[in-house]
Amino acid sequence: MQDSQLLSEGLSLMGLGMGFVFVFLTVLVVTVTLMSRVIGRFFPQPVAPTAAPRKATVASPQQDETLMAVIAAAIHQHRQRHRR
Repeated sequence: MQDSQLLSEGLSLMGLGMGFVFVFLTVLVVTVTLMSRVIGRFFPQPVAPTAAPRKATVASPQQDETLMAVIAAAIHQHRQRHRR
């Protein structure tokens, strides 16, 4: 066989392979899209009830002071354990 024949056969084989992959992927996308629509139509997801918005709780000054003391103690303990 000559080089030009080998090249033309190689190109035709490449085109055939790429065409097959393109057709397969197109069929796959169409099939998945149709399945998604069918599932969505016959088995819809139940709508979750929306919860009423919660009011922001205002911390009392006593809670703020306690929280600050706990945070300060945690920082102090961390610094004691991880001295450089």
